Amino acid sequence: MRPIRAACLGTATLVTLLTCTPLASAAAPDTGSAHSRGKAARVITLRAVVQELHRFPVLEGSVSQGDRVVARSDLSYFSDETHTKIGESHVTCTTTTGGDPMVVDEAEQCVATYVLPDGELTVQGMYFNYLNQGPFDNAITGGTGKYDRARGSVHSQPDGPGVRRFTINLV
Repeated sequence: MRPIRAACLGTATLVTLLTCTPLASAAAPDTGSAHSRGKAARVITLRAVVQELHRFPVLEGSVSQGDRVVARSDLSYFSDETHTKIGESHVTCTTTTGGDPMVVDEAEQCVATYVLPDGELTVQGMYFNYLNQGPFDNAITGGTGKYDRARGSVHSQPDGPGVRRFTINLV
């Protein structure tokens, strides 16, 4: 099994882990979004700290199509200096393009769920070359509770070893 440092993938990998996906189709308006229902767009900024991250390679010692990554992170509001846990992110990623991990050619399809006090948000998208640890964007695909029919995007950027900042843009 290839070793993974806690800094790899952040949350989504939230995962997520989580990517260059268009936010919504321009052809048809989303009548279920908060914006379409007359609600103002909303931004939530979270801090994610990786608690568990495991990679399950198809072939030992290489990055191959079908490899899986599973991660869990604790979430807190980014502005909370005490980092009081308010939820968790749960992420699974599947490698769709393997290759040399030292070259930007690996691609992973990731699906993440953010479990928050008033409901859950689901997110998905592509993550390229996890060793690079750069920022990425994912599409919000839905939610439950307060986030029922949620749409928008999540921007993720590194914020230290094993830590990512998620800027959730609900539209």
